[in-house]
Amino acid sequence: MSAEGKCDAVTDSEKDVGSLVEDLHDNQLFAKTRWRRQLLKWGVEERGILPVPPAQRTDRHYSKIFFVFFSANFNILSFSAGTLGPITYGLGLRDTCLVILFFNLLTNIPPAYLATFGPRLGLRQMCQSRYSFGYFGVMIMSIFNMATGMGYNILNCILGGQTLSSVSSGHLTWTVGIVIIALISLFVSFCGYRVLVWYERLMWIPVLVAYLVAIGLGGKHLVNPPPAAPAAAADILSFASVIAGFVISYAPISSDYTLYYTPDVPAWKVFMWAYLGLNTPVITLQCLGAAFAIAASTVPAWSDGYTNGNVGGLLAAVLSPVGNFGKFLTVMLALSATGNIAITLYSFCMSFQVFIPQAVLVPRYFFSVLATAIIIPLSIVGQHKFYDTLSNFLGLIAYWSSAYCAVVLAEHLAVRRGDFRTYDLRRWNDARQLPLGLAAVGACVLAVGLVVPAMDQVWFVGPIARVTGDIGFELAFVATAAFYVPLRLVELRFRPLV
Repeated sequence: MSAEGKCDAVTDSEKDVGSLVEDLHDNQLFAKTRWRRQLLKWGVEERGILPVPPAQRTDRHYSKIFFVFFSANFNILSFSAGTLGPITYGLGLRDTCLVILFFNLLTNIPPAYLATFGPRLGLRQMCQSRYSFGYFGVMIMSIFNMATGMGYNILNCILGGQTLSSVSSGHLTWTVGIVIIALISLFVSFCGYRVLVWYERLMWIPVLVAYLVAIGLGGKHLVNPPPAAPAAAADILSFASVIAGFVISYAPISSDYTLYYTPDVPAWKVFMWAYLGLNTPVITLQCLGAAFAIAASTVPAWSDGYTNGNVGGLLAAVLSPVGNFGKFLTVMLALSATGNIAITLYSFCMSFQVFIPQAVLVPRYFFSVLATAIIIPLSIVGQHKFYDTLSNFLGLIAYWSSAYCAVVLAEHLAVRRGDFRTYDLRRWNDARQLPLGLAAVGACVLAVGLVVPAMDQVWFVGPIARVTGDIGFELAFVATAAFYVPLRLVELRFRPLV
């Protein structure tokens, strides 16, 4: 396969990996059980990080990645992230929307680009990362990725549960709402890729109707009053870090949803579908969230709804003039969180198997159940601290996600010259042949020395950040890439490229 994205004939390594995968598949736990055969008959996907051989990469519906990313982000969490601009950082509508536009367009490039790796290599994103972080080094990234996924799921469960409760006038508690949202998401994730993609292709439609009705009902109240004070550079950059964390965290899971595509798909086509699928819903809903948050201060009913039920209560108040139809639309907005939770539960399975390689012998869906058992109690515990949790969480994940992108992109573009033929797919699970990972881990550790002084969090503000605002994620990317390339060249002297 060439760097330009065209596919050559199937290589020997790709043929060999197909036979290795079949051997591992036949030796999985419960391989001979009746219930497992029944699940397979129903179409439940059990493949985890096992590579997809070229013969099984047959999907030509390349727009699927658009709908996966679109529905996963066309939800109430994207709306709530936009409200952080005026509520947490005191920004006006214009400044908030400019930050949302620019930093989404910029930070959605890495996840969209990494989505193009799936059809070429047939590997899950965390498994691909073994070719830069090494067999053991990538386990650290897997821990971060699982923690990020669980954090997103907790936020989505809380927000979805609160929104369901707001519809019932308190008869359905936040806790019950959280459980309902989590179980629906578990079902979709449990079924696997086919059901997940089908669900994402449909889930956005009622959500779009809900937001259009909300705009129609509340549009007359959406104004752009001048902010109380001019926007400070520190506030703008700190909000930018939150926006970056919201989307760049898709990079460690991007190719999980493209590895079934045909290897000959043009790379630009996958990139554009993924890029549009990320930008379209996020930019639109984050700007809309900012507009409604600013307007809520001038509409008593909206302000009361927000006070009693956060963003879910705000939207329920906006939709209340249309009665029961408004309640139905609010339920749809609550359920929109399931699209994001489902893909995160799905990718959690892959990170878990990379973190504990022996888990590859366990069917994927067991880990969706495990993740759900974790997020339900944590969501219940954290349900009353949503905004503090959201702001702190999104700011933190931008740092590690940015460093991760720097390593993977530097490996592919600088070390391998963008040539997919340099990846020996026979070594995907061979700790003795894969990179040592010292260069990748070392580059990330060295970059921490520059990132920490540039952090601006509730619990810590670095000396650089006091002057500039939070520029940690920008420094994480630049510093990690700068450290990685020379360290990797040294590492190659001890273990050749595979």
